[in-house]
Amino acid sequence: MLFRRWNMWILMLLGSASVVNSTRLVANITGPTVDLGYSRYFGSTLSSGVNQYLGMRFASPPVDDLRFRAPAEPLVVEGLQNATTFQPICLATGTKLPSTTQAEDCLFINVWGPSAATVDSKLPVWVYIQGGGYVANSNSNYNGSTVVAISGQNIVFVNFNYRVGSWGFLASEKFGGDPRHAAFLSAGFYILIIFSGGRDDGLFVGGIGESVFFPTQPEVSNLEWQFERYANATGCAGSPDELECLRSKDVATLQSANIASPYPGRSASPRFYWTPTIDGVFIQDYPYRLIEQGKFVKVPIMFGDDTDEGSAFAANASSPADVATFFQNNYPNLTDSDAEAINAEYPLMPPLPKHAAYFPSASAAYGESTFTCPGNYISQAFSAANEYRVWNYRYNVLQANNVQGGLGVPHTFESPAIFGLGNANDNVNSSYKTYNSEIIPVVMNYWISFVRGLNPNSYKYSSAPKWDALDDGRNGSRRLLLQTNATQMEEIPQDEAERCDFWRTLVIAMNQ
Repeated sequence: MLFRRWNMWILMLLGSASVVNSTRLVANITGPTVDLGYSRYFGSTLSSGVNQYLGMRFASPPVDDLRFRAPAEPLVVEGLQNATTFQPICLATGTKLPSTTQAEDCLFINVWGPSAATVDSKLPVWVYIQGGGYVANSNSNYNGSTVVAISGQNIVFVNFNYRVGSWGFLASEKFGGDPRHAAFLSAGFYILIIFSGGRDDGLFVGGIGESVFFPTQPEVSNLEWQFERYANATGCAGSPDELECLRSKDVATLQSANIASPYPGRSASPRFYWTPTIDGVFIQDYPYRLIEQGKFVKVPIMFGDDTDEGSAFAANASSPADVATFFQNNYPNLTDSDAEAINAEYPLMPPLPKHAAYFPSASAAYGESTFTCPGNYISQAFSAANEYRVWNYRYNVLQANNVQGGLGVPHTFESPAIFGLGNANDNVNSSYKTYNSEIIPVVMNYWISFVRGLNPNSYKYSSAPKWDALDDGRNGSRRLLLQTNATQMEEIPQDEAERCDFWRTLVIAMNQ
């Protein structure tokens, strides 16, 4: 999540190009409208006093000759267009066609803002970059109306789609080294803080990283096998111009090849197959190296993770050998010796329901290596550079079915608490409607407070405790433990810090 103050939120959407006809024209409708320069959109005003604009274009449809290119300026459309319904999200890896909710033409943005806001309001803008591991828009179309209303009409909320899977992260030197190709590699806050070697272009003034992760991130030259597999699967291998061949194919052919497969020499597909890659321009080196060198944008941040980040991804391992295989399938440059060291660091742990004996070890190891330790490292680096401008959290809200299923507090379980009931991926049986309901105002107002004042305490919920910055007092790293009716500060345990030190010895082998 990024935050920026614009004179008026529509300024972020301006563009120009040639005139085309619209398939969503409306007429004789009263209500809020916005003129983006290239298009005029009609939205809706909610009973909460929030104006809502859904499914507005921020780029030309990335189809045909615009496939595998940086986003082009949005086309000019004459007449008033309907912005009252969400539009399709981008095609995910493995999605079967036809689909009513996903499409190649998917570059849409949603905006919520106070209906009373004017050009002179200069409200903070909460820009939410959804997750999905670069293979899906998994947090798509979250509804930002509640956070705008709860803020007292003091913020604007924006979210948007971006291309994922092969549509957004297909890497090859055949792209010609054009740095513009990397322009749509925008998933994940950590990429934005290290892009172009940490050059600060004033794009944002602060950020929140929720369950930021470091998958393996090879150089382009080490991913040619991935491109060739894709070209083979689409019938374009050996063509005089394989990229042009791919652009000529129909969507179904390309989507059928948008699947994961094992790394060369490995036995199973990784959890995250399509990922950002080091191109030397947009992403100049591995994240750990760039952060160690201080090459990141230095702004106030909130970072944190769920207690059991690895439980949604880990293999249901029955033995140390299974744990080793799982890690080598996901981080293919790990040696057998590296895998042995991982097993030594994460020996047999207490059992968890509905899982094999070594699942707890695999889950803990994957959660810390890929999520928790990168987040801690970023937080500590920012703290050293920003002097008390970093706030870290651990989300530990328990839901019965998660615990009974052996998942603990899984990846991104805090989302419904951030956005409010019915606005995120919460289901009808969610504990947030019953015994965990009291955590919602606590979490939501910390987030809103940070967006408004770059400090989670400025506008926090009245009964919520003060959230100390990471290194207040310099007596060890402290983070906020978020849990229902028991939110409090805690020290980051020494044994966790030592395990994170262990993972730092493997970051080169893991391409992190």
